[in-house]
Amino acid sequence: MNLLPKSATDFGSTEYWNNFFKKRGKQAFEWYGEYPELCGQLHKCIKSKDEILMVGCGNSKLSLDLYDVGFRQITNIDISQVVIKQMQEANKLQRPEMLWYHMDATAMNFSDEKYSVVLDKGTLDALFTDETESTVATVRKYFSEISRVLRVGGRYVCISLLQEHILKEVLAYFPENEFFLRVIRCLEAEQKTAENSNDGTSMPVFVVVATKFKKLPLRVYEVCMAGDQVQRVQKPEEVVLSVAAAQKASMVCNGLVRGSIAGMKELSLDLHRPGEEIPRYTIHVLDQRPVRGNGKYAAFIVPQGRETEWLFSTPQGRQKLLASASHDRLAIVSMHREQLYTSWDAVKDELAESVKSLAPHGLHAHIPYLSLGSEVGRRDTIFKGRSAMSGDYIVEEILGNDNKIFRRLIFLNNQFVIQSEAAIKLAKGKGKSKESKKVVDPGYLACQHHLYMTIGVHLALGLDDNKDGNSNVMVVGLGGGGLCTFIHQCLRNTNMTAVEIDPEMLTVATNYFGLTLDERLKVEIQDGIDYLANCVQQDAHFKAILFDVDSKDPTLGMSCPPQAFLDKQVLGNTKTLVDTSGIFILNLVCRDDSLRGKVVDELKQVFRYVLSYKLEEDVNEIFYCADNAALDSGDKWQEAMKQSAQQINALARKFKLSRDDLVDLEEFVEGLKI
Repeated sequence: MNLLPKSATDFGSTEYWNNFFKKRGKQAFEWYGEYPELCGQLHKCIKSKDEILMVGCGNSKLSLDLYDVGFRQITNIDISQVVIKQMQEANKLQRPEMLWYHMDATAMNFSDEKYSVVLDKGTLDALFTDETESTVATVRKYFSEISRVLRVGGRYVCISLLQEHILKEVLAYFPENEFFLRVIRCLEAEQKTAENSNDGTSMPVFVVVATKFKKLPLRVYEVCMAGDQVQRVQKPEEVVLSVAAAQKASMVCNGLVRGSIAGMKELSLDLHRPGEEIPRYTIHVLDQRPVRGNGKYAAFIVPQGRETEWLFSTPQGRQKLLASASHDRLAIVSMHREQLYTSWDAVKDELAESVKSLAPHGLHAHIPYLSLGSEVGRRDTIFKGRSAMSGDYIVEEILGNDNKIFRRLIFLNNQFVIQSEAAIKLAKGKGKSKESKKVVDPGYLACQHHLYMTIGVHLALGLDDNKDGNSNVMVVGLGGGGLCTFIHQCLRNTNMTAVEIDPEMLTVATNYFGLTLDERLKVEIQDGIDYLANCVQQDAHFKAILFDVDSKDPTLGMSCPPQAFLDKQVLGNTKTLVDTSGIFILNLVCRDDSLRGKVVDELKQVFRYVLSYKLEEDVNEIFYCADNAALDSGDKWQEAMKQSAQQINALARKFKLSRDDLVDLEEFVEGLKI
């Protein structure tokens, strides 16, 4: 028996509803949940002494349940005479005080200010089927009638799916007519609907409470999207955005319930506490083709401090984690900074409903929670600052494996990426107290590409035995100073200038990341491109120039360096400064193969010899560019690079930066590409 209308406009016709209730008979029709799911919200705005008018009652049990728990003054109206007769007959003995009238809610016969509550469950949605002029006029007549029959202090309580056009009309009418407006999401109704549906899906259900006043000094809008946390907002647009966010998230969840996204991009959701702008969790959901022996679904909680690791912070890493987790679907949960997480169990309890909503349909088994251990991890913020160039940032310390402490610089606008990292050692204190203090380990290489850039510097210094005595090195991009510190400690014959556009980074590098300035290392606060041009004007020369500067635009396929640094004029200035005896060293981070190809072509147009080394696990690729005749063949390049790498291993041991070889010589030489 088909009870669905052929078109949306049928919802507003008397004929449709008469036929509907004749076919349905005595079986109740509940649009958006029943009394047990709705009572938590209804009892907050309806009291037993209220005189209640239920508009468009249909054969819903809602008013019957309210009557049975003590609400005696209830009047029901509906446009369908058939259903009114059905309900009168069914309730005349059991609920004798209830009143039933065949009446159009847009033209009611009741006196002004007769009721303290008008209750609407789906009637507004049934009336407001489109945005035609006639439909909007009908809805406004309906709202006018509600306002007329409500007393001052009375409430219009509307249970609705709040499609955008409906919400905007509600926001336009009620505050304009001296109503205090609150929109509440009813999660219990959604969950019950999902449980009862054939495919496990549901739509967000909202309760609108519009309270009538004689005169309000200003328009008042409130939203409550979860729990009891009510948030007052300034503009109606903020209400629209809050409701739309809930609806979009529900659509994502419904899609995940109905089917698999294997072979597609992962989906991500931010979870917020009500009233908070900072997300509490980010969840990435991934599917793979069903594999025999795999579980259907699991959640993986990333411990604090490890969310920036490749396995958790990149789509490729998360795909690898999915493949190793032995489940067809995996929800990977990361915890956010500036939030407090007390325990593993508390995190699981807080996530339970959200994780459940992302499960495939028909999964009734317990959802396992996976992690690297049963701890939420530790992450301590030791400094907060703001950069005019990059926004808010923090310096934090995390406890890693084997109780090692790591210090990190994180920009909060991209908080799953480590900008700089240092290892912290405990050094014995001096004086009477002899308390240990934290110091930065200069031999720790958080970024492996720093090592391979340093090899290039060593090669540049050694070419032609450095007959001209030039040991000048320029590093464009300071960051936390890790690259400069390693070169400074390992290659003690260098005279290095670091160029950094952001003065805040110099403060961070010297105060928190162990950068030490002296006669061999200075920092210039300038735009790197301008500094290169100025050096050309001054006829300066460098044995090595290194670009290790990131882009501020995360939408580009190349995140290091910014495109402007690969301009032909900039590369030309760089070539002039290193002349025919030096080397230009570029750290390239590019996920777009065609864009990478253009970069290589641009380098080849400027420099005679171009060599590259792609780091195996990272996305970094180091380019060594030169015009030096001593590197006129691939064999010479490779042999020279191998000798420099061998010397870096020896120097690192000599200066106690490392006990072991830092570079695998055979692997390094094999990875070099002319």
